[in-house]
Amino acid sequence: MKLKTTDAYPSRIYSEPKLIERQDPVMYAKNEEQHILSQEELSFYERNGYLFFDSLFNEEEVRELSNESKRIWTLSGEENTPEVIREPGSNEVRSVFEIHRSNEVMKKLSENNQLLERVSLILGSQAYVHQSRINFKKGFTGKEFYWHSDFETWHVEDGMPRMRALSCSIALEDNYSFNGPLMVIPGSHRQFLSCVGEAPDDHYKSSLRKQEYGVPDQASLTRMVDEGGISAPTGKAGSVLFFDCNLMHGSNGNITPYSRNNVFIVYNSVHNKLQSPYSGKQPRPDYIAARS
Repeated sequence: MKLKTTDAYPSRIYSEPKLIERQDPVMYAKNEEQHILSQEELSFYERNGYLFFDSLFNEEEVRELSNESKRIWTLSGEENTPEVIREPGSNEVRSVFEIHRSNEVMKKLSENNQLLERVSLILGSQAYVHQSRINFKKGFTGKEFYWHSDFETWHVEDGMPRMRALSCSIALEDNYSFNGPLMVIPGSHRQFLSCVGEAPDDHYKSSLRKQEYGVPDQASLTRMVDEGGISAPTGKAGSVLFFDCNLMHGSNGNITPYSRNNVFIVYNSVHNKLQSPYSGKQPRPDYIAARS
C-alpha cells in the first residue's frame, strides 16, 4: 500500500491504536467586528468542539424542511440509486446523500446565511459543501451510528488534508434524550485517534450501512469519555448542532415511537480541498465526498 510521506494524521497502518495530538487550529476565526458568535461561544467551541443552537430555524422553515424530507423518504424507498443507503439487515432507508445537489429545498438550506455566517467564521474562510445527507432514524426501527471521528474517514478515504471542516446537524423533528440523538465526547477533537485495520477497496459500499474500519477501539473511547464525558445536545425541530470534523460522536438506535430525522451538511474550507486519499486507494464517489 502506497502511503503519503507527509501524512500528518496516519491511520489504519499501525498494529495498535495511537492518539496523535491535533496539529491544526480548532478555531480559525478572527473576532474583530463580528457579531454572529459571542466570545463565550467561540471559547466553548474551541474547548468542547461543538456549539448547539435551539430553534435556529422558525416553524415555517421547519415545516417546509420536514415535509420535503418526508417526500424524499417516500421517493427514495422506491429508488435503486447509490445515493440511497439502506439500513443494515433491512431495506429501510437509512440515509440519502448529495441532497444539496438533487433537491432545491435542501440546496437552499445549504446556502442559508444562518449556517454560512457561523461556518465561515469558525473556518476563517469561505467554505463549500463536502457532503450532504439526510439521516433517517425512524421510530422503533432506526439503527445506531457507532462512535467515530468523521475526519478519520475523510482523511484516509477522501484525502481531506487538514482539520478545517465542520458539520451542521439540523433537526427535522424534535430530538429527545431517548430517541437516539447525536452524542458527542467534549474535547475529543483535540486528539486524532489512529485506528487499526486496512479497509478493503470500495469500503464505502458497506461502511455507510455499518462501519467496520476506521472504528475507534474501546480502550481509547473509554479514556476520552473519562476525560470529557458524554453530551447529547437535544432540542426542538429547527435546532442546529455545529461540530468539529474530528469530534468523536455517535448515536444509539431508536426504539421509541418518535422518529429522529436530521439533515447533515458538511462544510470544508476552500483552502482545504481534497487530495488523493491517504490510504493510497481510489477516492470515494463524488456524491459522498465532493471533489468539484
